[in-house]
Amino acid sequence: MSRPSRRKLAYGGVAVATLAISCGTITPSSAAGQVLWTPSTSKGASSFASVQCASGNFKVVNDAAKGKVWRAYQAAGQERCETLSPDLKNGDTFYLGWSSKVDIKDANSRYVFQLKCDPSTDTANHPIEIDATDGRIRLQEWDTQHVSHTLWTAPTANGQWHSYALKIRLGRTDGTIDFWFDGKKQTFTTGSGTFKGTTWDGNRNYLKWGSYHPSSGDATNTFTSPVMATTLEAATAGS
Repeated sequence: MSRPSRRKLAYGGVAVATLAISCGTITPSSAAGQVLWTPSTSKGASSFASVQCASGNFKVVNDAAKGKVWRAYQAAGQERCETLSPDLKNGDTFYLGWSSKVDIKDANSRYVFQLKCDPSTDTANHPIEIDATDGRIRLQEWDTQHVSHTLWTAPTANGQWHSYALKIRLGRTDGTIDFWFDGKKQTFTTGSGTFKGTTWDGNRNYLKWGSYHPSSGDATNTFTSPVMATTLEAATAGS
């Protein structure tokens, strides 16, 4: 994969006020854990801190398998169609869970999930990312020198639903990642089920879902509402 541009970018589309985790949708604590944040399809794009997408290309749609879901459509030649939320705190540990399917009309990969940091320059830029193309899905970690480390790959195809879950502990050099794909815990290329490295950098870190990387063809990422929670069970209950 070619090295992505590290310059700061200007975005079109919808932008709303910054959403802290405490302002998201919260459920009470229980034996199964607590939901810390999740967007609501009934509320629409305002559930996210911002939407970086051409007007009208990010919306809620009805899916035959999953019901109401989010659809990020990145038209050919456009740089991205992504959502942003929530802001993160260095040192925290949390679980994320969601399901998605892609439809990519060229041979190039798209980032479908990013743990992103600001500034983009002289940092890891996106310490954790999942990128997809028709035929392959991949999880990578990027270190503080912006060098990528492929942790995991699997075959996929356009139109296939897959579930994803991550346990992330945030740290500049001592963060950790655990990963579940289609409900099964995965072993990384290192031979371990837990990776230790960069999961935080810069001054501000946050999460992004959608489709990123300018290319000649259209790309769509359709995904269920991501859930950030204190346990794997709570994070994956709806995916």
